[in-house]
Amino acid sequence: MITTSGLTKVYRSRGREVTALDGVDLHVREGEVYGVIGQSGAGKSSLIRCVNLLERPTSGTVTVDGVDLTALAGRGQRAGKELRRARSRIGMVFQHFNLLSSRTVQDNVELPLEILGISGRERSRKALELLDLVGLTDKAKSYPAQLSGGQKQRVGIARALAGDPKVLLSDEATSALDPETTRSILTLLRDLNQQLGLTVLLITHEMDVVKTVCDSAALMERGQIVESGTVGELLATPGSELAAALFPVSGEASGDDRTVVDLTFHGETTTEPVISQLSRTYNIDISILGAAMDTVGGRQVGRMRIELPGRFEENVVPIGFLREQGLQVDVADVAGRADLSSGEPQLVKEGVAK
Repeated sequence: MITTSGLTKVYRSRGREVTALDGVDLHVREGEVYGVIGQSGAGKSSLIRCVNLLERPTSGTVTVDGVDLTALAGRGQRAGKELRRARSRIGMVFQHFNLLSSRTVQDNVELPLEILGISGRERSRKALELLDLVGLTDKAKSYPAQLSGGQKQRVGIARALAGDPKVLLSDEATSALDPETTRSILTLLRDLNQQLGLTVLLITHEMDVVKTVCDSAALMERGQIVESGTVGELLATPGSELAAALFPVSGEASGDDRTVVDLTFHGETTTEPVISQLSRTYNIDISILGAAMDTVGGRQVGRMRIELPGRFEENVVPIGFLREQGLQVDVADVAGRADLSSGEPQLVKEGVAK
């Protein structure tokens, strides 16, 4: 549904150049909620604004629903009309709501319809329908100043849906909200995704947002995507930064003669008593140093850090047992030893899977 290829954005000011996007390749499948996460300055906002051409890319292509938007930009009146039509099918939700204070809630939702030339009666019907969808029918005649932050964002979402978009872009839509309101907005976005078949691309700096609502995610650093995939794929990737950040575990070995192992549970393994089976099978005492478990995309997933008695070489068989049970296994804090998380021997860098 959304594809960027070699996307580059360079800002020029007073003889200086700043590269915000550096060859970004992104693919968002139809009907999924895709999160792009990264620290401030990573290029997230530039990326999402290039997707609907609020910012013109310096180079590269943006394709949405089969239409190459970059090919239409600046190509004459006819192409400009096609670009406006294509952009009208892309809704945008902003961090700071961007509501007009002089207009009522209903009038704010009607604004895009007014720009599209829709008649007054049809605008009113559509706006009230959308306000009902986001749970704000009773606020139709209120003004933005009379609303809470969460209510303002719901108005912003209703306005973004006015053009019956296939794609909804969310630019840090929950970063200005308290945790409880954030959860309600994320639930609304997921509901809209399922009810309307919307493809949602959101950017955020909050891992909880990705954990709560996203099917897939990408990590951005210095204008590049350094890691991406479905949440399940990321959890099954040895040394994944995103997986470790989504489900952080900590804990140090109690001695040099101990082996610390990070386990990732997903699918059916989350309900199996794997640790107790390991203890009984090999008659060993296992210490749980830390654990993080949650529901992602309707499935339980999580990570656990355990300590096994004995050095790494003495635990090859127990670690192999864990792999046979379908767990992702990363040996923590071992340098120059075989990584048993994959089928082929590899060297594990110091500090991997912390």
